[in-house]
Amino acid sequence: MKKLLAAIVATTALTSPVLAEDIKEFRIGILGGENAQDRINNNECLREYTEEALGVETKLFAPADYNGVIQGLLGGTLDMAWLGASGYAKTFLSDPEAVEPVLVKYNLDGGYGYYSVGFARKDSGIASLEDVKGKVFGFGDPNSTSGYLIPSIEIPAATGATMNSGDYFGEVKFTGGHEQTIVAVANGDIDAGVTWADGLGEWEDGYNSGALRKAVDAGLVDMNDLVQIWQSKPIPEGPVVLRKSLPAEVKATMTHLMDNLAETDRDCFYGVAAGEAKGFDPITHEAYEIIIEARKLKSN
Repeated sequence: MKKLLAAIVATTALTSPVLAEDIKEFRIGILGGENAQDRINNNECLREYTEEALGVETKLFAPADYNGVIQGLLGGTLDMAWLGASGYAKTFLSDPEAVEPVLVKYNLDGGYGYYSVGFARKDSGIASLEDVKGKVFGFGDPNSTSGYLIPSIEIPAATGATMNSGDYFGEVKFTGGHEQTIVAVANGDIDAGVTWADGLGEWEDGYNSGALRKAVDAGLVDMNDLVQIWQSKPIPEGPVVLRKSLPAEVKATMTHLMDNLAETDRDCFYGVAAGEAKGFDPITHEAYEIIIEARKLKSN
């Protein structure tokens, strides 16, 4: 770890004392989707790299829900986060000057799309959305792109019904996050739900990256007990964002660190990126304009 830390710092043109004069600490927000301790553990290496690169104390924050990270960015109590596309849209719509997108996770196939995936227990007899009619369906978080926004648009388009309980599904529940949805389906607490996956690799592994892969890695679920029942159109992966008001040197250092994380420490990158992926590469606001428009429509 020390050698890798030294390698990252050595590739940064800036020195810690210069940065330390501009900021007193650096705060990284981590979205929900798994329990807080796992989120902290998976990002601890990133915290250490950041602290070494910036020369200031770095802290990780894992709020209970997506909105905790969004509000932290809006209020200036968080400096960086990897948001979902819908979370970025909400942040931008609330304050266009709060954050700027700098990087996006690229998949092993070179793309930066992923999917909202509907799933159920294999022994439930549910094999499609039609089979969930009148049953209990679970979303993750209201600010999740794949866990709510996209399926709440595409599923009604497919079924001709709303997401209101009793209209198509017997009951619609918010579980609190991706991990909670996966566990609820696996335990039979809800009949089906949605989560996110890159759609690459094997179902049995939970695909290459995403919430299912993280659940498999954590030993929470055996994918052979589950079946996929629905898949959305491709969704743009959410951006790594930095608070706009940060000093330019700090933003440059953190962008460089994250951009090179896959090459400098593959294990650390795996934990931060929720599975196997190619790396982080530059992205701009324009990539999320369609998601921003979708959030506007949902709010009307």
